[in-house]
Amino acid sequence: MRLLSIGLCYETFETYPVLPGDPPDAHVEYEPESTIEALESAIQALGHRPLRLGSPHALLERFARGERPAVDAVLNLAEGHGSRNREAWAPVLLELAGIPTLGSDALTLSLSLDKAWANRHLAAAGIPVAPQLVLADPAAALTLPLPAPFPLFVKPRWEGTAKGIRRSSRVEDREALQREVHRIVRDYRQPALVEAFLPGAEYTVTLVGNAPPRTLPAVQRALDRESGIGIHALEGPGRIPGAGLEPVTPGHLDFALEARLAGLAVRAFEALECLDFARVDFRLDAAGEPVFLEINPLPTFAMDGTFAILAELEGCTLSAMLGRCIEAGIQRLRLAAGPESAAEEPVVPSPETSPMTRGNRR
Repeated sequence: MRLLSIGLCYETFETYPVLPGDPPDAHVEYEPESTIEALESAIQALGHRPLRLGSPHALLERFARGERPAVDAVLNLAEGHGSRNREAWAPVLLELAGIPTLGSDALTLSLSLDKAWANRHLAAAGIPVAPQLVLADPAAALTLPLPAPFPLFVKPRWEGTAKGIRRSSRVEDREALQREVHRIVRDYRQPALVEAFLPGAEYTVTLVGNAPPRTLPAVQRALDRESGIGIHALEGPGRIPGAGLEPVTPGHLDFALEARLAGLAVRAFEALECLDFARVDFRLDAAGEPVFLEINPLPTFAMDGTFAILAELEGCTLSAMLGRCIEAGIQRLRLAAGPESAAEEPVVPSPETSPMTRGNRR
């Protein structure tokens, strides 16, 4: 196996300034320095060389100067900000430059981030989803037909890492529904997704690999006893302090349920054409059947995240667990058996040969 140079495109909590009017959890999706260091260790443990590229904006500035980073591929964990296409910023730039990415492509990232579109797509593929409604006008919450009886759950249409979720996200009447839709539209500048509140246990399934992906053990997520909302969604910046939450784990994960969760996770992964790794969240309905909540092809690799939990369960290091994700992309792209790695120093192509400027040579 030859030495590869693997770029890292990412944002930390300090990458973007906090702007007036930003909600308190505006930056919750970005990564701490420890995550970047963990990925560098994983790349080095595989015998390759990591190279920090920074944010999509830093990548764009590099390309604008005519510089092409000397990498064989890039692991993208950049979230961007604002639009429902924000997770696709780095993959699109890299595609224009002719640099392959580890992980899912731009279309999959945009489609999966928009929860309404993802649910519609997966429902058409026969995967159970919660009845839901998109509301951009808070006044409509008082008059439109509801997707299910109360209680209902209200969240931003295109956010991740539980952004916008509070105890008040579970609503019991139309007045509360209107208030929550108003908060989402005002603070997150996007429509609200209103869906049936599922009463059962919550699970997350991590997948690594391709054709087919391998499912790792399902992990049950603790719920807040008072609201029934996942503890992970309520803790963090601008949210309820941990001392104010009482965690409960009401589920019993037997072989049949784990097999059902794994099967649905693989179907969701393949329906959205995910690549290399993803995480899929489910919640049980009143009958104990799993219902799709969301899929995250750009999951956190943080030291306290699901990958760290799975590493502990399997008795391996976080570096080894993350290495599986990286190796899945390397194998898919068949990089290890290719020509010698890119040069150590960045290459500055001429305008005639730069992948950013040349025409499409199909």
